[in-house]
Amino acid sequence: DRVVGGEQLDTPGLVVPAGAPAPPAVTATSWVVADLDTGAVLGACGPHEYGTPASTQKLLLAATMLAKLDPKQLVTVTRDDLKIARGSSAVGLLVGGRYTVETVWLGLLLNSGNEAANVLARLGGGPEGVAGGVRAMNEEARRLGARQTHAVTPSGLDGKGQFTSAYDLALIARACFADPLFRRYTRTERTQIPAQPALKVGGFQIQNENQLIYRYPGALGGKTGFTELARHSYVGAAQRNGRRLVVTLLGAEARPMRGWQQGAKLLDWGFALPRDASVGRLVEPGELDAAEAAPSGSPATPSPPPEWRGPMATAGRRMVEGDWRVIVPVAGTVAAVVGVLVTALAARRRPRRVGRRRA
Repeated sequence: DRVVGGEQLDTPGLVVPAGAPAPPAVTATSWVVADLDTGAVLGACGPHEYGTPASTQKLLLAATMLAKLDPKQLVTVTRDDLKIARGSSAVGLLVGGRYTVETVWLGLLLNSGNEAANVLARLGGGPEGVAGGVRAMNEEARRLGARQTHAVTPSGLDGKGQFTSAYDLALIARACFADPLFRRYTRTERTQIPAQPALKVGGFQIQNENQLIYRYPGALGGKTGFTELARHSYVGAAQRNGRRLVVTLLGAEARPMRGWQQGAKLLDWGFALPRDASVGRLVEPGELDAAEAAPSGSPATPSPPPEWRGPMATAGRRMVEGDWRVIVPVAGTVAAVVGVLVTALAARRRPRRVGRRRA
């Protein structure tokens, strides 16, 4: 898994193109800068080191469920949907409230709503509900080639056995930005959560928490994340001069720069590199599965056995080929036979002696 995308990516430290300027100093323990269109990895630090995703995990939920769910479908929020960690991020959906799937997506991506993640995973999980949604997320991660990613919660709230890598986040982000719905949602600056007349509750506005879209020219959007365990994680993308780059960070601290600011610095560094700069690549969806399913190589066609012509012919052939295991014993046998014949001939030529027979 550590060499997925190229052998240069198998490092816990920094890897940049030959002759490239040093990247900016950041507090993230691992990061990747990649081209969304060509898939080239422009530079990285510990790209395949394991980390904890926090809310950047919501991108995997989006990559898995966006194409499955009708954005105009109305969904009713259940009490179980609101079972999230106390004090964690929420958009403010209400039990019994009815919202379009599109509104829930916006609540997920703008305000990092953990209850919104439960709603979407439940809808996309079929009869298994949220558990089915998480299973589908892990299947999608495998399809994308994100072999170092395992989801336990749909929201990115910490769970035992949940992990990802900066490289995998780049694969997942690339799949998200290929979807026009995602591009529109993640670039939205603000939206209205509608009133719920049946519950006698008014509507309210939410704003996008990703500061990159307000402060970075050409920003395309992304996702922020934070838990005490994961620290700060971040995914951001931007376009400049016909190029679209994405940056992913894990394990960052907010001082002296916040996650989006570290991402912005790395994006600037990436845009300054030549267009052909690369230290690896993002694999294509399904590529690793196809490689594993393909035969490793046809077995060599066995050569036909030599035609059998009896033991004497076989021994003769082996003697011609220089097989001393045959030559030595055959030579000994021939010598013995010749000796017997010579003795017999000599005896026939010897004169007979005349004498008495013994009784």
